Amino acid sequence: MKIGFDNDKYLAMQSEHIRERIQKFDNKLYLEFGGKLFDDYHASRVLPGFQPDSKLQMLLQLKDQAEIVIVISAEDIVSSKIRGDYGITYDLDVLRLIDAFQGVGLYVGSVCVTKYAAAPEVEAFEKRLNEARLPDWLSMEYLPDRETLFAGVYELPPAHTLCWQNGRVSLQRYAAPRFRVQRGRSLRSWAQAIGDALADSAAAHRIADVEVGCFLSGGVDSSLVVRETARNQPAVQCFSVGYREEKYSELPAARAAAAALGVPLTETTVTAEAFFDANRAIQWYLDEPMPNPAEVPLYFLCKTARQRVKVVLSGEGADELFGGYPLYRQAVWAEGWQRMPRPVRRALAALLPGCGLLRRGVQPRWQRCARANYVFETPQERDLYLKRPCAASDPARRCKPYFDKVRGLDEPTALQWVDLQTWLPRDILRKADRMSMAHSLELRVPFLDRRVLAVALGLPRRYRCTARRGKIALRAAAARRLPRALATNPKRGFPVPLADWLRQDEYYARVKAKFTGPVAERFFDTGALCALLDDHRAGKTNAMTKIWAFYCFIEWYEMYFVEQKPPIL
Repeated sequence: MKIGFDNDKYLAMQSEHIRERIQKFDNKLYLEFGGKLFDDYHASRVLPGFQPDSKLQMLLQLKDQAEIVIVISAEDIVSSKIRGDYGITYDLDVLRLIDAFQGVGLYVGSVCVTKYAAAPEVEAFEKRLNEARLPDWLSMEYLPDRETLFAGVYELPPAHTLCWQNGRVSLQRYAAPRFRVQRGRSLRSWAQAIGDALADSAAAHRIADVEVGCFLSGGVDSSLVVRETARNQPAVQCFSVGYREEKYSELPAARAAAAALGVPLTETTVTAEAFFDANRAIQWYLDEPMPNPAEVPLYFLCKTARQRVKVVLSGEGADELFGGYPLYRQAVWAEGWQRMPRPVRRALAALLPGCGLLRRGVQPRWQRCARANYVFETPQERDLYLKRPCAASDPARRCKPYFDKVRGLDEPTALQWVDLQTWLPRDILRKADRMSMAHSLELRVPFLDRRVLAVALGLPRRYRCTARRGKIALRAAAARRLPRALATNPKRGFPVPLADWLRQDEYYARVKAKFTGPVAERFFDTGALCALLDDHRAGKTNAMTKIWAFYCFIEWYEMYFVEQKPPIL
């Protein structure tokens, strides 16, 4: 075929001419592109040599100077006009284009609505759900990247600064934790280093113009924080939360810890009715939905603490830094499992298809990350509840870029590093920040002081976790500073009686009303939701985590997109 169009020459000449025009007009130039930038197959068919993305390639040569403005007609929004080649409405195509432009490094500065007229459809377009990421959120309880569940709204990543200059946004990372293991030190030496760093951190964090209190659950982390605070503030006020259902309550352990440490304790008891009634306000304060049941007792704990103090110290961050989660111990097992020949692992997984550990054993590291399937075991299970077919990728793939950065680390350490980038800031610290700020309470976390972090990042893995034990060095530090009963307290993991409450008539009915309502009807298979709820009520399965995820999303969506006003607080 004879080439009728020199694509390279076109790019060079157009780019040069545009730069000349930019200089001529005081470094400003408005370019309007009609047609398709990414996929102009019609032009490539009628003009041999022209590439479907030639216009895009030309823009990429100017990307350091270019700002994209996407234009959509209000009439197309109101009429739900369909783009025939993709089968999606033009308003959804705007979101597709934003992702596409950003995916190749072009900056999208704004979306302009032309022929504007007040209409509910246009107003809804200005604030709309990022529905494409709903499957990821259902799997993980949060989004592990810059996107949010509000379409076109992005989150500043942890440890980054944002700079707006000359009409452009740039992000720069100012801190990036790296594990640099220090060899040759004994466990006793590490325990001393951890204790000293935490003591210094607690002393620094209690500096305030007002009285400082502490949260106390009776676990190792909060007990250590209270002990170090009480050295300089002997009668430090402590606060704990629990339930009437004693097998779930931390109050007995907190009482024992307070007595052993010689500090006063204020207790808060949360009932099932208060738990459910507060959830709407909690989802409002969170900005984005979060179905972690632990946020509800934390909300009440902060409310009680604020009646007595304005600042509290808490134990968040210890598990991520020092290897406390069962997930890390499972990773030690998985690492050993990987030494077995892959065909043998595949055969064993096929023999016991219901065993998640064996199934994950044949997957690459990034895919077997349990956090990516925190709510549902597989994406296929999740998709059974969605109203529309899901084109989303495996949620674990969203975590792959993090794992790619730490390929050289052993598996438990890699999981810790990924948790420091995702789980810790987007779940643990988010709920702590939002629930405390809901009551104008300042919450400080001594374990996340940079000096404590520096010690943790130097710990050999054998002093963080093994296949059977976690937080080994931290517990050794606790053994030197706490009464034996406190130093050896097992991790409880913030248990909640929610699974039991969902089997009671009153709360089953409250959830079922949401599962059959208009929001559920819009996004989910309501029959599948109700079947899940019924199976849980009958004791056939424990579906608490799944049920609460759907319920929290529905309540959040009602407030932000249907009622569009805060609940009665």
